[in-house]
Amino acid sequence: MAEIKYYDVIQRPLISEKSMNDMAQRKYTFIVHPTATKSQVKEAVEKMFEGTKVDKVNTMNYDGKTKRRGSTMGKTSKYKKAIVKLREDSKEIDFFQGM
Repeated sequence: MAEIKYYDVIQRPLISEKSMNDMAQRKYTFIVHPTATKSQVKEAVEKMFEGTKVDKVNTMNYDGKTKRRGSTMGKTSKYKKAIVKLREDSKEIDFFQGM
């Protein structure tokens, strides 16, 4: 399988009420590449956002939900989510500057 580069690891930030509350604790949530490892996510965040130092990375895989529209059944796409905790001595992430 082809090696994924650091700029392909993070696909987009996940903006929700829970993720916004976690930002006060220096935790940031991203949708990442399905085959990305924790070390690749850490490397990508530190390279994409200058001055940040990652303390811990938690990842979760989500399967697609079954949806129905009339008599047609389908599934939403599956994705992988990563929650990144920054160290106390690192700089905050500004989503609008780095991506």
